[in-house]
Amino acid sequence: MKLGIIGLPGAGKTTIFNALTKGDAPTGQSMGGRFDVLTAVVDVLDERVDVLTEMFQPKKTTYARITYTDVAGLQKGANEKGGLPGELLNHLAGLDGFVHVVRAFESDLHPHPDGSVDPARDLEALDMEFLLNDMAAVERRIEKLENGLARGVFKNNKAEAQAELHLFQLLNETLGEERPLRALDLTESQLKSLRGYGLLTLKPTIVVINIGDDQAEIMLDYDHPHTVVTNLRGKLEMELAQLSAEGDVESLEMFMAEYGVTELSLDKVIRLSYDLMGLQSFFTVGEDEVRAWTIKRGATAVEAAATIHTDLAKGFIRAETVAYDDLITLGSMAAARHAGKLRQEGKTYVVQDGDVINIKFNL
Repeated sequence: MKLGIIGLPGAGKTTIFNALTKGDAPTGQSMGGRFDVLTAVVDVLDERVDVLTEMFQPKKTTYARITYTDVAGLQKGANEKGGLPGELLNHLAGLDGFVHVVRAFESDLHPHPDGSVDPARDLEALDMEFLLNDMAAVERRIEKLENGLARGVFKNNKAEAQAELHLFQLLNETLGEERPLRALDLTESQLKSLRGYGLLTLKPTIVVINIGDDQAEIMLDYDHPHTVVTNLRGKLEMELAQLSAEGDVESLEMFMAEYGVTELSLDKVIRLSYDLMGLQSFFTVGEDEVRAWTIKRGATAVEAAATIHTDLAKGFIRAETVAYDDLITLGSMAAARHAGKLRQEGKTYVVQDGDVINIKFNL
C-alpha cells in the first residue's frame, strides 16, 4: 500500500510524515510550489506476527509494509494556471490513497500563508483543485468517446464504448455537483477500468486535522464515502515517534500519559488505512520465514496465492488454512491438523483476516 501525504503549504505535511515514519526530515520549509517527494517504508507492526515468530523460530520475520510519500508542490489556483504539473499528477495518480493534512494550529513562527487559520477553507481549496483536475480528464474522455461513436470508430465494440460513455457521464455529473468520485458506489470492474485516468477524487482519503499540542479536537462537516476524518497533534506526535525510534520507552510512556495519548499516530493511521481501504492480513509460516501479507477483504485463496507469487496462483492446487486463533490455542500445526482445524481449501475460498495459509501448487 502506498499513501501520499498531501496538503497546502504550511499544513504540516512533513511533521505528520515524521510522526508516521519515525523520521527526522526538516520541517517548516515551504517548497514554493516546486514538486518534491520524501519517501519512507514503514513496517505494519502486528503482535500476531510476533507470536507466530516465537512459535516457529524462523530465520527471518517480515511484516507487511506501507510506503508513505510526503508530496510537496500542491497549491491553490493550480488549475487556473494550466492544471497540476505532469510530474506531480503522475505521482499522485500512482498512489493508493491520500493522507490529506489540514492545518488547524496557530504559529507565530510559521504564520498561515493566507493570513488566518481556517481548516474548512483549506480542505475545500485542495478538494477543488483535485475536482477540477478530474473534471478536465473526464470531459476529455467523454469528447473522445462521443466523437468515436459518431464516426463509427467503435463499430466492433460499440456496446462497450457506450457503456464507458455512460460511466463517464455519471462521473461528470457527480463532479458537476462538486462531489468527489469516491462518493459513487462503483463496481470493482468499473474501478479497474478507471485506473489509467489518474482520477484523484476517486482515491480513499484520510483527512488529518493537524492541531496544536494543547488544542481541543476540531469537528468538520465532511461526510463522504471512503473518507475518514481524524485529529492529530502533529508536533507532539512527531516528538513521540522520535522517542519511540530512539527506544526511550520510559520518556515515551511518560509523555503519552501526560497528554492522554493512548495510541501513536503511526499505529492509528495504519489502522484507519486498513479499515478505509478494506484490507486485511494473512500469514505464511515456517522455519525459513514468518511473513504477513496484505490483501483486500473478500479476496479468494487463489488471489492470496498470487499476492505471494504469480506462479503459486498459476499452479494452485489447494490452500492449507488454519485460523490464527485456532493455531495459537492448539500450539502447533500438528495439533491443528489432529484437531481438524487445518483445512484444505480450494480456489474460491474467501480468505479471513488472520488466516495462516500454506499454498500447495504444481507447475
